[in-house]
Amino acid sequence: MKFRTGVALVGLAGVGAAVFVGYGVLRQVAPILQPDECTAEVDGRSVTLDPEQAENAALITAVSVDRGMPARAATIALATAYQESKLYNLETGDRDSLGLFQQRPSQGWGSRAQVLDPYYATNAFYDELEKLDDYRSMRVTVAAQRVQRSGFPEAYADHEADARVLASALTGNSPHAFSCRLRGTPETTSAKLRGSGLTGRAEVVRHEVDEVFDNPPLGGFAPGGVRTGHMKGSAHYEGRAVDIFVRPISAENKIRGWAIAHYLVAQADRLDIKTVIFDGRIWTAGRKSGDGWRTYVPPETSGDRAILEHRDHVHVDVFP
Repeated sequence: MKFRTGVALVGLAGVGAAVFVGYGVLRQVAPILQPDECTAEVDGRSVTLDPEQAENAALITAVSVDRGMPARAATIALATAYQESKLYNLETGDRDSLGLFQQRPSQGWGSRAQVLDPYYATNAFYDELEKLDDYRSMRVTVAAQRVQRSGFPEAYADHEADARVLASALTGNSPHAFSCRLRGTPETTSAKLRGSGLTGRAEVVRHEVDEVFDNPPLGGFAPGGVRTGHMKGSAHYEGRAVDIFVRPISAENKIRGWAIAHYLVAQADRLDIKTVIFDGRIWTAGRKSGDGWRTYVPPETSGDRAILEHRDHVHVDVFP
């Protein structure tokens, strides 16, 4: 997987500040020019992130889901990353601290390259967390401190409420509770299909889901091409779509499906994702993205409604 790095963050720091101020003025005049952002809302509490923070928060949560850990583990990890890096993959820090969790190579967390790899760093955090037999019942700040050994142990509590909202949404326990407003449209790329029957962009998405959620119970993929039930004109015909199955339809698999769907929306800016559909809901990048998850009305008028409404699989398609 290729995630954003601290290099981009540092390189655009000055520009980003100016752009943000400009958007603050434009927001009052032209809503369509509002900055891209992602929002999780659970039980009346809302948390807003920029796309880079959302990508990292979704990865942190997805790793916990794949490892079969409870949502509380994601809450602890998110609160920690909030405090340590504001959910950015930083290339600098106190002494030799680096990455999302500001892990120190000199303290045995891994090499510089490893702790700057968000996937590695997140797994390293959970490896240590799982060594705490009672982390499920610990206060979030206590569990975080046991892993991090920070000089400011109570600071993690400042981010607990927001971390709970993100964890609930991104683990799939709160359905259609996370979405992103992404106005941009990427440039068109080659339509040539790979051996899998997918375009390059769709192949990257399939590979990433397979890597991040590499322990899918009763899961699987429909990689592309023409399949029964897809109307002519579907992105599957162009090799731009992937279906990730979460069968059989059950409460547990519905939660997993929403975790995958939310992950894909969080990564949409980076992966050039156009549409995500699951469980009778649809999210679309571009003009309608600010509407969040909308009710999905299948164009077909006959057939298996569970399949047509994507209740047993997450559909994702990318831009041409």
